[in-house]
Amino acid sequence: MSRQKTKPQGGQESVTNFINAIASEEKRQDAIQLLDLMSRVTGQEPKLWGNSMIGFGSYHYKYESGREGEWFLAGFSLRKANLSIYVVSGFDTMGDLLEKLGKHKRSVGCLYIKKLHDIDMQVLEEITVRSVEIVKKRYAKYN
Repeated sequence: MSRQKTKPQGGQESVTNFINAIASEEKRQDAIQLLDLMSRVTGQEPKLWGNSMIGFGSYHYKYESGREGEWFLAGFSLRKANLSIYVVSGFDTMGDLLEKLGKHKRSVGCLYIKKLHDIDMQVLEEITVRSVEIVKKRYAKYN
């Protein structure tokens, strides 16, 4: 069975160094806002996962196939084209919120946003709260 490649690589100091290295002042400020939002929602300190994702808390998952691993409760990544915000629970119960969020694109479990000022931050916070609650109910082992 293959091993999970993306794991926590470091704590707050690694996250701070990562954010300070971002060339764009606007992206750095967006990252700081997301750090604040996700820290408040999860009650967890940020950790760098892999070399470009910032995650908060963690939970253990196990699929019917037998594959298992650890993942973060909430997280984001600063990509070149946009901010990727991970909505671990998916969007099945988020339709009402997605309509009010603002300018975004999405995939199965990810929101893609160019700039935070393009969206309603209160709605993003509610999406994050809802996602974390769903994950905590679904998985007994979380930190």
